[in-house]
Amino acid sequence: MKRLMHLVLIFLLCLSAACTGCRGKSAEDALLPALEDSDRLIVFTSHKEEVYEPIIREFEERTGIWVEVTDGGTAELLDRIAAGEECDIMFGGGVESYESCKEYFEPYRSSEADLLSAEYVSDGDFWTVFTRLPIVLIYNSKLVDVSEAPEGFSDLLSGDWDGMIAFADPANSGSSYTMLVTMIQALDLGVDETLGAFAGALDGEMAEGSGDVADQVVSGKRLVGITLEETARKRILAGDDLTIVYPEEGTSAVPDGCAIVQGTSHLGNAKQFVDFIVSEDVQRLAVETMSRRSVRTDFEQEEESFGLIDFDLELAVQWREKILNEWAELMK
Repeated sequence: MKRLMHLVLIFLLCLSAACTGCRGKSAEDALLPALEDSDRLIVFTSHKEEVYEPIIREFEERTGIWVEVTDGGTAELLDRIAAGEECDIMFGGGVESYESCKEYFEPYRSSEADLLSAEYVSDGDFWTVFTRLPIVLIYNSKLVDVSEAPEGFSDLLSGDWDGMIAFADPANSGSSYTMLVTMIQALDLGVDETLGAFAGALDGEMAEGSGDVADQVVSGKRLVGITLEETARKRILAGDDLTIVYPEEGTSAVPDGCAIVQGTSHLGNAKQFVDFIVSEDVQRLAVETMSRRSVRTDFEQEEESFGLIDFDLELAVQWREKILNEWAELMK
């Protein structure tokens, strides 16, 4: 996606053509490689456009770096990186996905690292956190009475909500995998029993992507769902009839991340991008306009009134293949 720098390129080429008597063709030839190579950055992102677009636009304007964007699901994009597709930056998706794929990333300690919460700093600096994302339950406020609404993960497995729960496929959505592991760790049932009970409650149906969960609940196709706090807050601010429930068993607030792809030919540009997303300006943008929570220790934000489980990132990484394989079998 060329956006601003593409327009700048067109303007400069037109100017060059108008001034050939002054600068000649050699000036134009010298300009093109600079814009197409040294001032270039290729970003893969699983963020929605409303998140990545303002960040990347501001990055381009401040640095003069021309950013090309490819968006998609976290798992899909990581597979493309593993297959060797050209990419400089992976942006978006839970850090457990990054940790499980860290052999594809270039270690880099951000210049802002000392201002980030220590619990969210990668061992080996293979990835950098962007924002914290609490997992929440939502329900349709028009169709579900508050007295009957689920209060936690255990309620979703009670049988009362079978066939009425919206949840995205964790094989495609990194945030859905985080949600599944959060549920497993919050409940004292064990992996197999939790997966079996939840798969049964979904009645064989999953949303295509994480963005479809809120759509299904708002439309009434499903009455309750599991999603990110950010998504729920945005939909409520937009006027949708949703209510947020923080699970009574506790929830997680696992950060999403960003990483430099190993072997990038635009390493300097990639480092600038990583520093930029955790800068005070971008973190403020994320909190004030994107309903996200900052990972900076010097950033004042609202007090958290919900309980957090001690989310075990290492176990989430170790369990990944087992959980996804078992889940795929259960949902056949």
